[in-house]
Amino acid sequence: MTRNIGLDVEAPVEECTDPNCPFHGTLAVRGQVFTGSVVASKMDKTVVVKRTFEKLIKKYERHEKRQSKIHAHNPPCIDAKEGDEVKIAECRPLSKTKTFVVIEVTK
Repeated sequence: MTRNIGLDVEAPVEECTDPNCPFHGTLAVRGQVFTGSVVASKMDKTVVVKRTFEKLIKKYERHEKRQSKIHAHNPPCIDAKEGDEVKIAECRPLSKTKTFVVIEVTK
């Protein structure tokens, strides 16, 4: 059975038994929601998502491009691969570096 996570995303078709899945487990999502591209998926149930954004430099009235890499939990029902565009949502800390979970693979 699929839970409603409170965000406007499509639930995955597959079922999984992962307790850290926001749709089929008990993990609650809250806070920030980002989109980015998966640059690494070699870890078990973890992906590295690179997000690019622009920051305003007030002194020069210009924008500069910045990027950051975020480790996110990858539930088996979603199973994002390298090169996929994904949407990630903030959750409780799952490990030392993981505080986000993949909630959707965007096309």
